Amino acid sequence: MGEERRGFLLGVTAYLLWGLFPLYWPLLEPAGALEILAHRIFWSLVAMGILVLALRRTSTLRAIATDRRVASLLALAAVLVTVNWATYIWAVNNGHVVESSLGYFINPLVTVLMGVFILGEQLRSWQWVAMGVAGLAVVALTLDYGRLPWVALVLACSFGSYGLCKKKANAPAIESLTFETLVIGPVALAYLVWLTARGQSTFTSHGPGHLLLFLSTGLITAVPLVCFGGAAIRVPMTTLGLLQYLAPILQFALGIIYFHEDMPIGRWLGFGLVWVALAIFTVDSLRHRRRPSQLVELALPVR
Repeated sequence: MGEERRGFLLGVTAYLLWGLFPLYWPLLEPAGALEILAHRIFWSLVAMGILVLALRRTSTLRAIATDRRVASLLALAAVLVTVNWATYIWAVNNGHVVESSLGYFINPLVTVLMGVFILGEQLRSWQWVAMGVAGLAVVALTLDYGRLPWVALVLACSFGSYGLCKKKANAPAIESLTFETLVIGPVALAYLVWLTARGQSTFTSHGPGHLLLFLSTGLITAVPLVCFGGAAIRVPMTTLGLLQYLAPILQFALGIIYFHEDMPIGRWLGFGLVWVALAIFTVDSLRHRRRPSQLVELALPVR
């Protein structure tokens, strides 16, 4: 098997796993979103720490910790990914799977806007058209929901900002995520200890299966990241840019088919406009793939 084909399969695996996350988080109930989040952070720290030791990359991790600029950026990234994970877990466990998929659909468009306002990039004509159509989509969805689609907007903005921090830090994926979990891990552990002291923890109170599911949250985070890392070094970023749509497509399908969430006409119209915007954006990006944006990688950080 050629390296590019291997990378393609690894990329597909990563995005399929991320797309299946809505099936996983409800298994951890009756735990609340904050308890699930705290376990995910803590056990991700354990899993990533083992991975760094196994790959003998502790020297890179120490270099990150001693570089004030990189450490500050990754500390901010840790806060942003915590917001992203918390919002996503809450959304999935409270009947907002379809809206959460919208957040990852519009993430590339939010990323482009960050390129304009933060990195000073210039949009091409068709990219402006895509932005306009996406704006209409948000209006349509706001009218349908009777509110701003805040779950989608928080997910997209926190994810895009997280990617920007990672881009600016320019640190390896595994070591940077390990550092991020080191930053936020003590807070997560303190919360879990507090829950246990109050007798409100579900960690050991719902049988060994529930406990093992909690322990697996670290692997659930690490495995698609490793697959993505293997894909990133083997296939062009344009290929990964297209593969990233697998996750929200799968989440959207699960929301409708498996979780039976409502999709009235207005919501279909809003999603249809988003897909038109993404089609315009993707075709334009492929036509100009020899002049890649600084933000090509920003839409591709770990879920």
